[in-house]
Amino acid sequence: MSDKIVIAPDKFKGSLSAQEAAEAMKRGVLGVAPDAECVVCPMADGGEGTVEAFLALGATRHEVRVSGPLGEPVVAVFAMNGQTAILEMASASGLELIPRERRNPTRTTTYGTGEMIRASLDAGATRLIVGIGGSATNDAGVGMLRALGVRFFDTNGAELDNSILDYERLRNIDASHLDPRVRRVRIEVASDVDNPLCGPHGAAFTFAAQKGASPQEIEELDRILHRIAVVSEETLGSDFSNDRGAGAAGGIGFALMAFLGARLESGVQLVAEEVGLDRYLE
Repeated sequence: MSDKIVIAPDKFKGSLSAQEAAEAMKRGVLGVAPDAECVVCPMADGGEGTVEAFLALGATRHEVRVSGPLGEPVVAVFAMNGQTAILEMASASGLELIPRERRNPTRTTTYGTGEMIRASLDAGATRLIVGIGGSATNDAGVGMLRALGVRFFDTNGAELDNSILDYERLRNIDASHLDPRVRRVRIEVASDVDNPLCGPHGAAFTFAAQKGASPQEIEELDRILHRIAVVSEETLGSDFSNDRGAGAAGGIGFALMAFLGARLESGVQLVAEEVGLDRYLE
């Protein structure tokens, strides 16, 4: 009886996709054990490569033109497996979409991620798996929410748009025009980060530096995230800012849970269950 070898790597970022890495490992195994039964199952953790892992297993590829993290158009890719849409934030609002010299989370937005969610709903999705690794943003998901119909107003009643720095003046949130379809779908968030939204372990202080923010900008961003949390609590009647993973991906975890009713799960575990890794181990 031949050995059964399950090959389930994540990507080797900047070098190999998960599928390419798995195929290379398979060749290595067969080189020393030609009779082995190799099962190739590319994996991901919710960041870049999540959609590709599902496409490799037969999901359908969808492309949509959205606003990139700096507002410039990009082509984002998501997968459809039946009525389940698999999206990765990095495809629309990812750090790798911005040249290093232009990276700065005081200027980036998650608006394109909201547009991608809307496109998946247009495609008939009744369940969304949203991977949120690799983001370029620190906007608490307000860009995404704006793309889905939520409106934000300052102390003078003027509507706030993409500039996250303006949200220090946030006074009111109108969620009455949120796309009603998001209330009828199941949304699961793939993330392996459990930070709160604000404070010394929050989104800004933990992650904004690697996205290009200076120490002064980090402090400013944290104040803004706190302001968004306060006004969101006034709007929703509940405080989600300290929930596990609220600070994930610059705070989009907060927006997904608070306004879209999403459930945050371990990215590796969620993807493993969805691609059926357990059945290969039986």
